[in-house]
Amino acid sequence: MNREHKKLYENINALLGLYALNGYVKYILAPHVARVSLEMNHMYEDLGFKSRAEMGRFMMKNFPKLAMQKPKDKLWKKFLYDSIGGVAPACGNCDDKETCFGCMASEMGA
Repeated sequence: MNREHKKLYENINALLGLYALNGYVKYILAPHVARVSLEMNHMYEDLGFKSRAEMGRFMMKNFPKLAMQKPKDKLWKKFLYDSIGGVAPACGNCDDKETCFGCMASEMGA
């Protein structure tokens, strides 16, 4: 992990830790979610969920106060990185910014 990714990981982990429901979530799940947030795919896929809705339920169960703050139309990875004033590694190198949320629109029936 390079220095920039390490700092992003630390910031995401700290954010998640502030909102963790309990010690297990803070010390086990939050670091895992923070690590996965550095990956290049959709976060829900990298976490092993079948859908964004499934990930949303996971986040609501484990980080409920944070989940309540997330705008409904914003993806989790984007929300987390916006919350720390950063850009996810996958987003920084993306050349598809114009259609980035196209897959979400099709899932929502738009």
